[in-house]
Amino acid sequence: MTQDKLFIAQVGRTVGLHGELKLHLHTDFPQQFQDGVTFDSSRGKLTINHYNHKKGTISFVGYASMEDAKKLTNAKIYSTKEQTKDLCELEEGEHFWFDIIGMSVYDGDLNLGIVADIDRMLDTDYLSIKTEKSLIQDGMPKEFLIPYIPRYILSVDESSQKIITKDTLQILEAS
Repeated sequence: MTQDKLFIAQVGRTVGLHGELKLHLHTDFPQQFQDGVTFDSSRGKLTINHYNHKKGTISFVGYASMEDAKKLTNAKIYSTKEQTKDLCELEEGEHFWFDIIGMSVYDGDLNLGIVADIDRMLDTDYLSIKTEKSLIQDGMPKEFLIPYIPRYILSVDESSQKIITKDTLQILEAS
């Protein structure tokens, strides 16, 4: 898939006789899965017939029998950034990962580098930082991780593409 596609779920095994399937989420926003919404998948376009959040099951238009639904087992479901923004409401202070990746990270006035990726370990997100070149020349590692928790992250400004942190220079030095 292209960079424009976001992997958000994978279809599991069939459940019951009427085309329901287990849905394994790879997103923090299950509200995307609404009846009538169409997503791209590794098996073509799929339109949701019904999603049961409590049971973690989903059915798709045109796949009403168990035999038909089995054809979708292991299919990967993708969204776009635009579709995700349209279907998901963020709380105050929340950001989409795709908006944070590429931002510059500062400890005070010192540019530490840019967010190359975000990793989730247990229940904590970590910003994977590609260290600023001038700091690498000073003997610092090429990459390091910052926990995305209030202890370290002071603010995220999407308009200026900056993340202001505190005490993260020490994390870089200890890495």
